[in-house]
This record gives sequence, structure tokens and C-alpha cells, in this order.
Amino acid sequence: MAGALPRHIADSGEGSSDGERLRIAVVAPPWYEVPPRGYGGIERVCYELVEGLIDRGHAVTLVGMGQSRTRAEFVAALDEPPHGLGTVEQPVQEVRYGAIVNRILSDLDVDFVHDHSLAAPLGAAARPMPSLLTVHGPTDGPLGDLYRHLDVPLAAISQVQRRAAPDLRWVATVPNAVDASAFPFRRLKDDFVLFVGRMSAEKGVHLVPRVARAAGLRAVIVAKCEEPAERDYFEREVATQLGDDVDWLGEVGPVERNELLSRARCLIMPIQWDEPFGMVTLEAMACGTPVVALARGSLPEIVIHGETGYLCREPFEMVKAVARAGDLDPAACRRRVETVFSPLAMVTGYEAVYRAAAVTAGRGVA
Repeated sequence: MAGALPRHIADSGEGSSDGERLRIAVVAPPWYEVPPRGYGGIERVCYELVEGLIDRGHAVTLVGMGQSRTRAEFVAALDEPPHGLGTVEQPVQEVRYGAIVNRILSDLDVDFVHDHSLAAPLGAAARPMPSLLTVHGPTDGPLGDLYRHLDVPLAAISQVQRRAAPDLRWVATVPNAVDASAFPFRRLKDDFVLFVGRMSAEKGVHLVPRVARAAGLRAVIVAKCEEPAERDYFEREVATQLGDDVDWLGEVGPVERNELLSRARCLIMPIQWDEPFGMVTLEAMACGTPVVALARGSLPEIVIHGETGYLCREPFEMVKAVARAGDLDPAACRRRVETVFSPLAMVTGYEAVYRAAAVTAGRGVA
């Protein structure tokens, strides 16, 4: 059963392993392996969650795509990623994956299912164990309507995401996390601004060369550009702005990506939508690199203005901000991640939800 969780417990953020062991199934999306070899923010969160739960003594089964690359027991719902990401075929592939996942879950003996996929929660009401869905995307439009009809409690990843749809079945707000120790820390920075993300209008990539040029700085753009909409946007809005002062690298491997994050004067995020969470923001700060961003979505919850970056109201304000980014303390950026957005903080937040659900369902713990 999906079951309603006691709000005061789930929202408290309290919870510890205390020697009690839960059997937890974590369901990843179908598009990338866990951890991802390149782009894949949700998959990176799943990796940190799975590894953190194992460190806390829980028995974890990961259901996902591809090969086993964590310490968890692994069940492959798909051997390779489905075709159609970013096309009209994507919803069909999501539903197909959800059907496979629910068949797998019916054979697992677990206390709890923590879902990060889109369609698998459609079967939550028929499960014998309680479930939780972490909402990683927007909550308006058709997606919001879908969440309203799901018989499963929801976890938000930011307060702004939760406030955008207060009528949904929220039971917790647990921010995403990264392991700061996995990222190279560097105090001395090179003189370029860096964009890392998807090649899309909502990420504001077309503004990156303009802001950097106005500040007299070089821009480096690292972006996933595989889907038809991404390639079309690149050709229309970004390719025409490339030059000697703009390096377009496409999508790079994690080692090169992290090195660029550690060397950059700042990470620039001229986002054009209210993004629920920006994982690359944490990754940059873990490297000691401040973030210059438009103050939209969850960014005011992540970045401390004047300490770990600058939050701007308009793109023209970003010109002065990137010039001043070198004055900020890299150590303060890293501390922000270590103290607020650590895997332990995320795992502890979710543990409280799991235990409340286990008590409500009368399943207890192993």
C-alpha cells in the first residue's frame, strides 16, 4: 500500500539507523546508468542515496538500466537505454519501463520502495509495501495533474518546488546532495566562466557568450546536445555566437568536467525557468567555485548571495557579478556543500520517511 505518512514525522528530518536495518528498493529512471558516465543528475542523486543507505546499514536493491555499478543488489529492468528521449516516443518508453519495474518489484521482499522514475509510481497502490516518489521535475501543467492522481506520497527536492503545488501529497522536503570529497578543490582559478548543463532555452545557454564578452572574459560551454530539440536550439541560438573567446566542448567525461568546474572563475547559470534543483550548482561549489545565477527556482535556497556566489535579477547584472566572483572564498563554497547538501543529510532526511511508513504499514524493520 502507498499509505499516508505522518506529516510531523516525515517533515521533521529526524532519523538514524540506530542499528535497525530496512530493506529498501530504489528505482532509478531508465535513461542513464547509476552512477551516470556523463549527464544524469537524477542518476547521480540515486547513486549518492544508495551508497549512503548502505553506509547506514540498510539492505538496498537498485532497480535500473544497464550494469551494476553500485554496492547495492542490482536488478536490470533494461539492458540498455530505450530510444526516444526528447521525442514523442518518450512517454511510451517511460510507461513500458514502469510496467517492467512493477513486475520486478512484485517479486522483491522489501520494506519500502523509493521511486525516482516517472511511470512506475502508477502501480504503487497495488504494491504490498509502502512507497515514496521523489519529484525531480516541475509540478505545473500535465505533470502536476499526474502527481495529483498518483496514490503515493511525494518528496520535494526544494521549497520552491513544493510551494508551486501546495495541494500535492507532499510528506517531506529533502534537498539533493553530492559528496564534496569526490570533487577536486582548487583555490586558484583560471580566468573563464563556465556553463555546464543541457543545451536548452530554459537553461539560458544563449546568454552565456553575451555575459562573458561584456565582462571581458572567456566562456567555456559544456552541454549535452543529443536530442533533436537540443540540436535545433544550439544551431539557432548558440552556434552563431561561437568565436575565439567561446569554447564549445559539447558533453565531456566526468574527470574533464570536474577539472573545468574546479578551474573556472565561476559557474554561470542564466536559467529562464523555475528549476526545482540544480545539481551542477552543488558540484561547482564542492570544487570551491562560486555560482553566478539568475535568482530563479531553487537557486536562492542553494546559493548564499555574496558568500558562495551572486544571485541576479536580470542578465545584465551578471556582467558585474562574474567580474566580482574572484573575490569570493572558495572554502566557503565547499563548506556550504559539506554542511547542508551532504549525502548524510539527504539520507537522514529520507530515513525518517521510510521509518514512518514502515510503522504506518505495520511492517517493522528487519
